[in-house]
Amino acid sequence: MKGQIIGGSFGNLILRQKSNENLEIGELLIAGDEEKVLLQVVDLSFGSQISQSNLELVSGMDLENSTNFEFLDQNLRLYNLATVKSLLTINNKVKPSKIMPNIFSKVREVRKDDLNFTKPVNSMFFGNLRSGSKELDVPIYLDGKEVLSHHILIPATTGRGKSNLASVLLWDLTSKDYNGILVLDPHDEYYNNLKDHERKDRIIYYTPSEAPPGQRILKINLRKIKPEHFNGVFDLTQPQMEAISLAHKLYGNSWIIKLLQATSFEHVHEATLSVIKRKISNILDISILNGEVTCKGIFDFNAGESTISDIVTSLENCSTVIINTSYSSGKLEILIGSLITSEVYKKYKYYKMNHQLKDKPIISVLLEEAPRVLGKEVLEKGSNIFSTIAREGRKFKVGLIAITQLPSLIPRQVLANMNTKIILGIEMAPERQAIIDSASQDISSDNKNIAALDKGEAIIPSNFSPFAVPIRIPFFQDFKKKQEIKENNSYSGINLG
Repeated sequence: MKGQIIGGSFGNLILRQKSNENLEIGELLIAGDEEKVLLQVVDLSFGSQISQSNLELVSGMDLENSTNFEFLDQNLRLYNLATVKSLLTINNKVKPSKIMPNIFSKVREVRKDDLNFTKPVNSMFFGNLRSGSKELDVPIYLDGKEVLSHHILIPATTGRGKSNLASVLLWDLTSKDYNGILVLDPHDEYYNNLKDHERKDRIIYYTPSEAPPGQRILKINLRKIKPEHFNGVFDLTQPQMEAISLAHKLYGNSWIIKLLQATSFEHVHEATLSVIKRKISNILDISILNGEVTCKGIFDFNAGESTISDIVTSLENCSTVIINTSYSSGKLEILIGSLITSEVYKKYKYYKMNHQLKDKPIISVLLEEAPRVLGKEVLEKGSNIFSTIAREGRKFKVGLIAITQLPSLIPRQVLANMNTKIILGIEMAPERQAIIDSASQDISSDNKNIAALDKGEAIIPSNFSPFAVPIRIPFFQDFKKKQEIKENNSYSGINLG
């Protein structure tokens, strides 16, 4: 037994801790026998039958005079108190708690057999249930179709395990038949983590040079670029935007070549044309000498004609497509992502219009440093394909997996559309508050809990879970060794969908 309920209110029950027990912030507890109530510790404090002034006097005499004191019935007079909240009621099935345990209810630690249910058919693994700092042998699954189509946000301070979490999620999802994942990889780490997957036929890797056997060199044809693909990539004034739109209207798919070769352009000021040519040639790594245009990077006049369509087809076939952008600038990475994602979104909108979307898999885009395309300052200058997906993608089975250290830079309405948040440790109070204010469940009492999360620990508030689930994410290399890819609906775990 851990303690006993002695008072409080529904969201702030007061628990007296048993003298020989220890409670932790975030620890899960069970009150009741037949109809169990799952509780979580949100705060700890001292309790005493001795007045504060007398405690201060005793402390002073001990500190100043080295006087030793022994209290009569010390375990009865001095104790710890825990503030706990009700999470779930468990009676044959799990449901959000709307009741309080009785006064003087005995409280014990949670056990595996308290939470033992069948995982959902379209399962997505996140980690094991965590009680305080203790990991329970209870896998946590949510409905992957719902979670992915309604977007995931992964906010965390540097060093809290964002890449490890992403690797675990990608490994699990690669074996599933309901999704394809586009991964923009600025550190070139995910392919090495996933290349030994049992379904490695689903791992498609594009890199600018020296592709491993069976993988692909990243080349994209310049004719695939349209003016709107530059939204969110770099700032364009209204005259500059009008100029590139005019070039596209006049020259179609050859607009970039014609624009870069032009010495003058009708209705476009010379200075405006010069700035446009410099911006476009810099980001596309194109040089112009005596009117001759030379491609040096991943964009080309001739090669890469089918790259975008090949990637989209692979995603529709439930593949995990990894784009190595470690050689690219941040702006170029966004442009590459914009090209592919725009094609996915356009194609899925067409499927919906023609009543073909039902049979298509979810397609998710994993994007690091999300404020680059979802930040307030960026969106004030105009929308882009990523913000469009954040608002409307769920209607067309296209979702985002957005990773960020600074969620406060993302507008609240965008954060609110990220219906599942995997919250790792966040040290800065403004960043915690941004997440708390936009979470799918009320986690206002979890501020201290979030600040105290250790590496690999997380809390998951989600529209598809009845409460904000505390988990421990496995270390990827250990998970990789143990993971057996199989679909078995009788496997024991928590179905929180």
